[in-house]
Amino acid sequence: MAVLTLCCGTQTLAQTIDLDTDEGKAGYSIGVNIGMNLSSQGIAEDLDVQSLIAGMTDALNGANLQMTEDEILAAIQEFTVLQQAKAQSEQASIAQQGRDFLTQNAGKAGVKTTASGLQYEVITASSDASALSPKATDTVNVHYHGTLIDGSVFDSSVDRGEPISFPLDGVIPGWTEGLQLMKVGDKFRFFVPSELAYGANGAGPIPPNSTLIFEVELLGIE
Repeated sequence: MAVLTLCCGTQTLAQTIDLDTDEGKAGYSIGVNIGMNLSSQGIAEDLDVQSLIAGMTDALNGANLQMTEDEILAAIQEFTVLQQAKAQSEQASIAQQGRDFLTQNAGKAGVKTTASGLQYEVITASSDASALSPKATDTVNVHYHGTLIDGSVFDSSVDRGEPISFPLDGVIPGWTEGLQLMKVGDKFRFFVPSELAYGANGAGPIPPNSTLIFEVELLGIE
């Protein structure tokens, strides 16, 4: 037996559960999956956890529901509309923060801006005068470290300790353009507007409309 403390936003609910049986383990595991799914959608904090559990319990037990079908559908539709409005507001805020960041960053010493809006600065220049720059059709080998403008790391070959190779025409436009400005041995910092990155869709841990920062070292052209 175990005492489970459920949390949703600032809410907590203690409940005794039995994880010594197969039924208990299965029920808990399915509950975890549901909870993780709600959390990944960013809506857990907007739900009343006791009402959530009560609704699941009533439905699973075949009890008389405490709301009519029409009321349930209306409540879900209203919640969905509110969540969509919240997401749009958050995405608009992220986009504006990115624009403000790039405007301020453009005035810093050493930062250059291309016609597309990509910004970059040279961290280390190659010592090889004969070093080549890649073409858009080349495959390159790089080390990189990617963050959001608040410094949050979303991906890093440096942290993994292993460089990566990829065709230059198969990555985000900011990389396709930026890597062609480099020579083998260069290390640049790129400031990539969202429209040259993952745009309104985002990607994994990268929220929609995010401006991205990459430190990239071009190790070779394959």
